[in-house]
Amino acid sequence: MTAISAHRGHPAIRFALLAAAGTLLAAGPVLGLATAAQAHNYLVDSTPASGETLTELPETFSITTNEALLDLGGEGAGFALEVVDSDGLYYGDGCVTVEGATMSVTPAIGAAGDYTVVWQGVSADGHTVSAEFPFVWAPTDPSVATEGSATPVTCATAGGSDSAEDNTAAEGSDADAPADSPATTPQAPTDANLSDVLWIGGSVVLVGLVVGITLLVSGRKKKV
Repeated sequence: MTAISAHRGHPAIRFALLAAAGTLLAAGPVLGLATAAQAHNYLVDSTPASGETLTELPETFSITTNEALLDLGGEGAGFALEVVDSDGLYYGDGCVTVEGATMSVTPAIGAAGDYTVVWQGVSADGHTVSAEFPFVWAPTDPSVATEGSATPVTCATAGGSDSAEDNTAAEGSDADAPADSPATTPQAPTDANLSDVLWIGGSVVLVGLVVGITLLVSGRKKKV
């Protein structure tokens, strides 16, 4: 029997190897769950559906992902849902409503033709996700058509002069605020939770190895 085989056969070594294997097996599901929790959201449903032919406007244009979207501050920051025609014109007021896993906008569209829905949101793991899909507009009532915009419309600039007045008022109130007022911009989450889980899992494995090595050394001392 070789020296390596003899060492493998030692009870303390067998115990150490079993302990290390056991801790890895125990930590594996935890690490797997942590990785799954960090996965990006993905599209599971939409109105209109990809490739669908619409003959009348639905209550909203919307997309739904597999889990809740991360709407920090509750104001739809970082979210967009745009309807674009084949000429590159944008439709709608740019105001996005986020409710759980769904984001939606008030429907607006132009003349009959091919369109694309372009959306962007903040995934549950804090990362930005985006995609697009086509649909066809073949209205039974052409009078619902509206004018498009050559550039994407944001909720802050939608509405023309009324919105401009609101922005001016907001700027005036900011000017009256103390210069040392703290910023209140929400911070996006980081991957700290995943790092903690990985660190804990590694520590568990290390402890198992230390216990096995300690038993191995103790067994050799007794034998001597």
